[in-house]
Amino acid sequence: MSRIGKQPVPIPDKVKVTINGDTVLVEGPKGKVSKLFAPVVKVTVADKKVTVSPTEDQSRFAKAMYGTVRSVIAGMVKGVTDGYSKDLEIQGVGFKANLKGKQLDLALGYSHPIMMDIPEGIKITVTDQTKVKVEGADKQLVGAVTAEIRGYYPPEPYKGKGVRIVGERVRRKEGKTVA
Repeated sequence: MSRIGKQPVPIPDKVKVTINGDTVLVEGPKGKVSKLFAPVVKVTVADKKVTVSPTEDQSRFAKAMYGTVRSVIAGMVKGVTDGYSKDLEIQGVGFKANLKGKQLDLALGYSHPIMMDIPEGIKITVTDQTKVKVEGADKQLVGAVTAEIRGYYPPEPYKGKGVRIVGERVRRKEGKTVA
Protein backbone atom coordinates (compact mmCIF):
# COMPACT_ATOMS: atom_id res chain seq x y z
CA MET A 1 0.00 0.00 0.00
CA SER A 2 1.14 3.50 -0.76
CA ARG A 3 2.14 5.73 2.11
CA ILE A 4 1.77 8.82 -0.04
CA GLY A 5 -1.66 7.75 -1.28
CA LYS A 6 -3.04 7.57 2.27
CA GLN A 7 -2.35 11.26 2.93
CA PRO A 8 -5.22 13.62 2.06
CA VAL A 9 -4.61 16.60 -0.23
CA PRO A 10 -5.60 19.89 1.48
CA ILE A 11 -7.67 22.28 -0.64
CA PRO A 12 -6.84 26.02 -0.22
CA ASP A 13 -9.64 28.59 0.13
CA LYS A 14 -9.63 29.90 -3.46
CA VAL A 15 -9.58 26.42 -5.06
CA LYS A 16 -12.64 24.42 -6.11
CA VAL A 17 -12.40 20.65 -6.76
CA THR A 18 -15.21 18.79 -8.53
CA ILE A 19 -15.37 15.10 -9.38
CA ASN A 20 -17.40 13.88 -12.34
CA GLY A 21 -17.08 10.09 -12.63
CA ASP A 22 -13.38 9.38 -13.25
CA THR A 23 -12.55 13.01 -14.14
CA VAL A 24 -11.21 15.46 -11.56
CA LEU A 25 -11.56 19.19 -12.28
CA VAL A 26 -9.57 21.70 -10.22
CA GLU A 27 -10.27 25.44 -10.59
CA GLY A 28 -8.28 28.25 -9.00
CA PRO A 29 -6.87 31.75 -9.50
CA LYS A 30 -4.27 30.62 -12.11
CA GLY A 31 -6.72 28.63 -14.24
CA LYS A 32 -8.39 25.25 -14.40
CA VAL A 33 -6.98 21.76 -14.92
CA SER A 34 -8.86 18.51 -15.49
CA LYS A 35 -7.55 14.96 -15.68
CA LEU A 36 -9.15 11.62 -16.38
CA PHE A 37 -8.00 8.82 -14.08
CA ALA A 38 -8.32 5.04 -14.30
CA PRO A 39 -11.48 3.65 -12.67
CA VAL A 40 -9.39 1.55 -10.24
CA VAL A 41 -9.17 4.45 -7.75
CA LYS A 42 -11.91 6.25 -5.84
CA VAL A 43 -11.52 10.01 -5.33
CA THR A 44 -13.65 11.81 -2.74
CA VAL A 45 -13.85 15.42 -1.53
CA ALA A 46 -14.83 16.19 2.08
CA ASP A 47 -13.91 18.83 4.68
CA LYS A 48 -11.63 20.82 2.33
CA LYS A 49 -9.58 17.66 1.63
CA VAL A 50 -9.29 15.26 -1.29
CA THR A 51 -8.80 11.60 -0.37
CA VAL A 52 -7.84 8.82 -2.75
CA SER A 53 -8.31 5.10 -2.14
CA PRO A 54 -8.08 1.96 -4.27
CA THR A 55 -11.35 0.29 -5.27
CA GLU A 56 -12.59 -2.92 -3.72
CA ASP A 57 -10.88 -5.22 -6.22
CA GLN A 58 -7.43 -4.52 -4.59
CA SER A 59 -5.62 -5.41 -7.80
CA ARG A 60 -1.93 -4.76 -8.17
CA PHE A 61 -2.67 -1.96 -10.63
CA ALA A 62 -5.10 -0.29 -8.21
CA LYS A 63 -2.54 -0.38 -5.40
CA ALA A 64 0.09 1.08 -7.71
CA MET A 65 -2.14 3.83 -9.09
CA TYR A 66 -3.65 5.36 -6.01
CA GLY A 67 -0.44 6.96 -4.77
CA THR A 68 0.19 8.27 -8.28
CA VAL A 69 -3.32 9.73 -8.52
CA ARG A 70 -2.90 11.46 -5.16
CA SER A 71 0.40 13.03 -6.30
CA VAL A 72 -1.13 14.18 -9.59
CA ILE A 73 -4.09 15.78 -7.79
CA ALA A 74 -1.69 17.53 -5.37
CA GLY A 75 0.20 18.86 -8.40
CA MET A 76 -3.06 20.08 -9.95
CA VAL A 77 -3.94 21.98 -6.76
CA LYS A 78 -0.44 23.52 -6.66
CA GLY A 79 -0.70 24.44 -10.34
CA VAL A 80 -3.96 26.39 -10.01
CA THR A 81 -2.72 28.25 -6.91
CA ASP A 82 0.97 28.95 -7.66
CA GLY A 83 1.42 27.82 -11.28
CA TYR A 84 4.39 26.13 -12.91
CA SER A 85 7.13 27.72 -14.99
CA LYS A 86 10.23 26.66 -16.89
CA ASP A 87 12.96 28.90 -18.22
CA LEU A 88 14.80 28.29 -21.49
CA GLU A 89 17.83 30.04 -22.90
CA ILE A 90 18.91 30.19 -26.51
CA GLN A 91 22.63 30.23 -27.29
CA GLY A 92 24.21 30.68 -30.70
CA VAL A 93 25.04 33.44 -33.16
CA GLY A 94 21.83 34.64 -34.80
CA PHE A 95 19.63 32.38 -32.68
CA LYS A 96 16.62 34.25 -31.31
CA ALA A 97 12.96 34.03 -30.36
CA ASN A 98 10.04 36.45 -30.80
CA LEU A 99 6.34 36.39 -30.03
CA LYS A 100 3.96 37.06 -32.93
CA GLY A 101 0.41 36.95 -31.60
CA LYS A 102 -0.38 33.39 -30.50
CA GLN A 103 2.78 32.00 -32.13
CA LEU A 104 6.40 31.72 -31.04
CA ASP A 105 8.83 32.59 -33.85
CA LEU A 106 12.19 30.83 -33.46
CA ALA A 107 15.24 31.56 -35.62
CA LEU A 108 17.59 28.66 -34.90
CA GLY A 109 20.03 28.65 -37.79
CA TYR A 110 17.81 26.80 -40.23
CA SER A 111 16.91 28.16 -43.67
CA HIS A 112 13.39 28.91 -42.42
CA PRO A 113 11.90 30.33 -39.20
CA ILE A 114 10.11 27.90 -36.90
CA MET A 115 6.57 29.05 -36.05
CA MET A 116 5.16 27.22 -33.03
CA ASP A 117 1.51 27.63 -32.00
CA ILE A 118 1.14 28.34 -28.28
CA PRO A 119 -1.42 25.95 -26.74
CA GLU A 120 -4.37 27.15 -24.67
CA GLY A 121 -3.49 27.56 -21.00
CA ILE A 122 0.19 28.37 -21.64
CA LYS A 123 1.76 31.83 -21.38
CA ILE A 124 5.14 32.42 -23.01
CA THR A 125 7.26 35.50 -22.43
CA VAL A 126 10.46 36.34 -24.32
CA THR A 127 13.12 38.70 -22.95
CA ASP A 128 16.31 39.81 -24.71
CA GLN A 129 15.31 37.53 -27.66
CA THR A 130 17.29 34.71 -25.98
CA LYS A 131 15.39 33.99 -22.76
CA VAL A 132 12.02 32.22 -22.98
CA LYS A 133 9.74 31.60 -19.99
CA VAL A 134 6.92 29.05 -20.25
CA GLU A 135 4.17 29.37 -17.60
CA GLY A 136 0.91 27.57 -16.94
CA ALA A 137 -1.29 25.76 -14.43
CA ASP A 138 -0.83 22.25 -15.88
CA LYS A 139 2.57 20.78 -14.97
CA GLN A 140 2.46 18.20 -17.75
CA LEU A 141 1.57 20.76 -20.43
CA VAL A 142 4.30 23.19 -19.31
CA GLY A 143 6.87 20.39 -19.50
CA ALA A 144 5.61 19.21 -22.88
CA VAL A 145 5.76 22.69 -24.44
CA THR A 146 9.24 23.23 -22.97
CA ALA A 147 10.42 19.90 -24.38
CA GLU A 148 8.93 20.74 -27.78
CA ILE A 149 10.76 24.09 -27.93
CA ARG A 150 14.02 22.44 -26.80
CA GLY A 151 13.51 19.67 -29.37
CA TYR A 152 13.76 22.08 -32.31
CA TYR A 153 17.50 22.52 -31.66
CA PRO A 154 18.86 20.65 -28.59
CA PRO A 155 22.22 21.92 -27.30
CA GLU A 156 25.05 20.37 -29.27
CA PRO A 157 28.18 19.15 -27.45
CA TYR A 158 30.91 20.90 -29.50
CA LYS A 159 30.05 24.61 -29.38
CA GLY A 160 27.14 24.38 -26.93
CA LYS A 161 24.72 26.25 -29.15
CA GLY A 162 21.03 25.45 -29.15
CA VAL A 163 18.01 25.70 -26.85
CA ARG A 164 18.61 24.59 -23.28
CA ILE A 165 16.67 24.58 -20.04
CA VAL A 166 18.16 26.97 -17.48
CA GLY A 167 20.37 24.95 -15.17
CA GLU A 168 20.80 22.11 -17.67
CA ARG A 169 24.37 20.94 -17.89
CA VAL A 170 25.63 20.07 -21.37
CA ARG A 171 28.68 17.82 -21.59
CA ARG A 172 31.14 19.41 -23.96
CA LYS A 173 33.35 17.41 -26.30
CA GLU A 174 36.74 18.25 -27.65
CA GLY A 175 36.89 18.76 -31.40
CA LYS A 176 39.11 16.92 -33.85
CA THR A 177 42.83 17.48 -33.49
CA VAL A 178 45.48 17.33 -36.21
CA ALA A 179 48.17 14.78 -35.37
